[in-house]
Amino acid sequence: MSIFDTAQFVISAAKLSGLPRGDAPEIAFAGRSNAGKSTTINVLTRKTRLAFASKTPGRTQLINFFGLTRRAEEGGRETVGHLVDLPGYGFAKASEDTRRTWSDLVGGYIARREALTGLVIVMDARRPFMPTDEWLIEFMKARPGVKMHWLLNKADQLKTMERRKVLREAEARAREIGPHVTVQLFSGLKKEGTAELAERLELWLGLREPAPEVETPSANATPEKND
Repeated sequence: MSIFDTAQFVISAAKLSGLPRGDAPEIAFAGRSNAGKSTTINVLTRKTRLAFASKTPGRTQLINFFGLTRRAEEGGRETVGHLVDLPGYGFAKASEDTRRTWSDLVGGYIARREALTGLVIVMDARRPFMPTDEWLIEFMKARPGVKMHWLLNKADQLKTMERRKVLREAEARAREIGPHVTVQLFSGLKKEGTAELAERLELWLGLREPAPEVETPSANATPEKND
């Protein structure tokens, strides 16, 4: 059983003052309201209705925490981390007050939350790097110690060459920022890329050892001769 199968709702916070104690690593999910953020969380945790999406963009203005637990050595369960569902940003129909509330809540959480270990930014692979995505990515540059994963969702709706192109361009952008930024294609509808995402987040939580680096021969290396 995956650690993400244990996800259970813990608490919702409408203000930063209502956030729970940060006693365990937190992995936050952010994304536009139509990018499939809630679906991503539900697919990852294999729960149909764990995360909810409002039909009206910008309507849900709560930070939701889901606990991940495992059996403790002394018995019972221990919390090893939290998945954090940040309010979606879809501002075409949102009021100015709603936009300001989102900016203060999400921006404040990302800027000051010490327990934040990594941020997954869910983007529509057909239209990645929208202005609000760019704002969030730029905002995250102030916290280089926090890992960032760009999840290019709805990749199943792209042709093979289009998928390769969008992934290649996103990977190039990620390299410009730093090694703490990673990218992958994903499809919440087809459940493609779920294992890759789970492995990445397990690394962030310290539940998986990183794969050993494979040494590649230098381009200038001289091959040994066989006698």
